Amino acid sequence: MSADRRIEAITKRIVERSKPTREAYLDRTRRAVSKGVHRSTLSCGNLAHGFAVCSPKDKAALAGDVVPNLGIITAYNDMLSAHQPFETYPALIRQAASEAGGVAQVAGGVPAMCDGVTQGQPGMELSLFSRDAIAMAAGIGLSHNMFDAAIYLGVCDKIVPGLMIAALTFGHLPSIFVPAGPMTSGLPNDEKSRIRQLYAEGKVGRAELLEAESKSYHGPGTCTFYGTANSNQMLMEIMGFHLPGASFINPGTPLRDALTKEAAKRALAITALGNEFTPAGEMIDERSIVNGVVGLHATGGSTNHTIHLIAMARAGGIQLTWQDISELSDIVPLLARVYPNGLADVNHFHAAGGMGFLIKQLLKAGYLHDDVRTVYGQGLAAYTIDPKLADDGTVSREPAAEVSGDPKVLTTIDKPFQPNGGLKMLTGNLGKAVIKISAVKPERHIVEAPAIVFNDQQELQEAFKAGKLEKDFVAVVRFQGPKANGMPELHRLTPPLGVLQDRGFKVALVTDGRMSGASGKVPAAIHVTPEAVDGGPIAKIKDGDIVRIDAVAGTLEVLVDAAEFNARPLATTNLEDNEFGMGRELFASFRRISGPADQGASVFF
Repeated sequence: MSADRRIEAITKRIVERSKPTREAYLDRTRRAVSKGVHRSTLSCGNLAHGFAVCSPKDKAALAGDVVPNLGIITAYNDMLSAHQPFETYPALIRQAASEAGGVAQVAGGVPAMCDGVTQGQPGMELSLFSRDAIAMAAGIGLSHNMFDAAIYLGVCDKIVPGLMIAALTFGHLPSIFVPAGPMTSGLPNDEKSRIRQLYAEGKVGRAELLEAESKSYHGPGTCTFYGTANSNQMLMEIMGFHLPGASFINPGTPLRDALTKEAAKRALAITALGNEFTPAGEMIDERSIVNGVVGLHATGGSTNHTIHLIAMARAGGIQLTWQDISELSDIVPLLARVYPNGLADVNHFHAAGGMGFLIKQLLKAGYLHDDVRTVYGQGLAAYTIDPKLADDGTVSREPAAEVSGDPKVLTTIDKPFQPNGGLKMLTGNLGKAVIKISAVKPERHIVEAPAIVFNDQQELQEAFKAGKLEKDFVAVVRFQGPKANGMPELHRLTPPLGVLQDRGFKVALVTDGRMSGASGKVPAAIHVTPEAVDGGPIAKIKDGDIVRIDAVAGTLEVLVDAAEFNARPLATTNLEDNEFGMGRELFASFRRISGPADQGASVFF
């Protein structure tokens, strides 16, 4: 167990809470393991369909039970910069598998949408639910029962959480996640943010804005700011689903290809046919989940994971709560400054020491559980490395440095940027919410101001353009939860609110919608639960009500007489325009059955 008693206490609490669901999950997983993958017992017709396009050599191998077969689940498409590199990965994996005496097949593809493209557009209302659709699609690919292990190719916002839900649903199979890495650095993030604010103020035009955005997002790989996509990569490494050092190596490099080949060979080594059998459902446990939360706080990671981590944990029978996440945030110091929580990007983070340095520091202070299982076959201490390309083209690993390569980007445990992770749960008469304050100045951690209520984000944009928001206020943007319209990210609200804050006004946001990992300097109480359409108190707020967000005390209150507030009717709004177009009609059933944000906003749990 971890040396820090506070971390141990929270982990034990999660273990106790999870016992009924975790034990049932492990029982199902172990029964599936006992059944095994017996291709030779499939009917001849079944098996013939399963390897019809394979080479004679691979057909002969797959006809029996002695050669392992890797199932590749890929999120490749060539529109997403982060996923375009995956086009060549199946060939690399097949080659590596063959060299190691195994076989690999693409088991299936999953959808991968880009929040950067759909931000502020109707398609964004499919974004959160795409996570569960991805899990379903991966499940269909693996349902053929032809595979001894799975390799997951995915990077971005909902893709990795959806793939991890699938990996734990098929927890009897070993699973390795293989990333594509970040794009090389482009226009500095602070300059991009400056141009966005100038555009919001009408001081530059669309041509200037597009030029800045194109210089920021310019080639293959993930966006370089520390949003949900790069938080995903951090999580997969610190939870042991990546090979050590795999997260932040740029695509199209020899080291990136070497890591991909190594992952394929390692996946073959950990199947039930070998001596290091590592089924995903047994590998990931409560300690792994706590390690993921600790990493999220230490790096100032995405608020989206206050939803995704809960859903991912539940797929393995583990009951994680916002309270757990908030309490861990109070313990874990912030060790990384990556945009929007700083000026650096993830390439600078990696150059400063990256995941190896970070994990080394956290282990030193006892904030991580080292005694966890990983796909690498060793505890988390094996991840305190710096990956290099060996002379023979394979991966070599050197011990992580003791000193940061850039202490302004990545610091040591004894000199943290702040004493906590800055991600807190808020509670009060408006329900529950979360707030990320790692990039919010301390003087803005408490905001008390009159509410201005909006029933969609466009109303706020129009009010800003009309000059109606030049004052202190709390923007209440409601009917944005999963049951209302799929809980889209409201990232387009950041520039106008940021402009108003820079003009000296006291502003904040309260919403039952989401903000992304890119949310930054404006205090925002997000994921308000219960949501407005589900009878949440946020539906009772009126213009002029005083709303208080207190990230110090952890409270979210409307300062209205309790009897008067309770007697108010719930506001309603017309959501018909959110039910059709851009595929939204196909997700009507998801909206109806979605759980609340604090339970993962999932259609499964």
